[in-house]
Amino acid sequence: MTRKNPEHGYLLGIDIGNSKTHALISDLEGNVLGFGNTGCGSYEVLGLEGMSKALNLVAKEALCNAKLMKSDISAMGFGIAGYDWPMEKQIMIEAIKSLGINSNYDFVNDAVIGLLAGAEKGWGIAVDAGTGNNVRGRDQFGRVGRITGNGVRFGEIGGAAELVWRAQVAAAYAWTQRGPETKLTQMFMEYAKVESEASLIEGLAMERIHLSPSIARDIFHVAAEGDEIAQNIVKFSARELGLNVNAVIRQLDLQDSSFDVILIGSLFKAGEIYIQPLRETIHEFAPNAQLVSLSVPPVVGAILLAAEVIQLQTETIRDRLITSTRIVLSSIEN
Repeated sequence: MTRKNPEHGYLLGIDIGNSKTHALISDLEGNVLGFGNTGCGSYEVLGLEGMSKALNLVAKEALCNAKLMKSDISAMGFGIAGYDWPMEKQIMIEAIKSLGINSNYDFVNDAVIGLLAGAEKGWGIAVDAGTGNNVRGRDQFGRVGRITGNGVRFGEIGGAAELVWRAQVAAAYAWTQRGPETKLTQMFMEYAKVESEASLIEGLAMERIHLSPSIARDIFHVAAEGDEIAQNIVKFSARELGLNVNAVIRQLDLQDSSFDVILIGSLFKAGEIYIQPLRETIHEFAPNAQLVSLSVPPVVGAILLAAEVIQLQTETIRDRLITSTRIVLSSIEN
């Protein structure tokens, strides 16, 4: 995209997610002026029309809060959940065009803006473990690395959906006596409101029972209570996620470098029961990697992406942008 370097102007960043969509506006010094918030904006869930509607809602709210017009925006950055392949590029462009903002922009998978927001150097690895799992990376030279982000179909395990799938397998193995008994079976029975193990397995087999990824938190509870099968599942999932990270590290040849691995997503709220085996797996391959939990909203990374579009040095605004964002969001929450 064409790049320019304006003396005055404002940056618009939008984080488009499966559960929420955030917009942020800052000046060229990193002072946040406006914020917008709505629910799901993913085109995979809502289609192009729904995605465009979400974009326009949050952009309008942020512009109103900042008391700015569309013409004041110098550059835009977008982190988009579900944007994984070149064939999806035109869909993203059409949604962004619906904003009616005539400025230069860039858009990336939403894991990348998490990396930009969390990595002090602006490069490294982002590992997202929410409903699914994804890993994206870039090095100091701008090279990028990734996994497919398509979960268990491609052997990529590490998100809540894959954790629940693995626990379901354990319950099935217990029923067929291929594997040992586990308290996960009783946990699933209570969730599905069935009275027997056979009814649970039948319901799962006939797809009358559907296990939500939200059950992952209960799997952690069962593991914490000492169930060996649940503990092995948690450790297996974390190590598999670590192998996904190592694949991207290998792509970028970072294994001998010092860099940040930014942890994004709800599964990391489980704490060391999940993070420790992940860390051990990564350090076996890249001993100087530093695991860092993302402590600022990913939309901060969308603003930094917009800054890159106009060749604004992100290190000159990053600290002020993070501080300003926290102040603005704190005032909204209070």
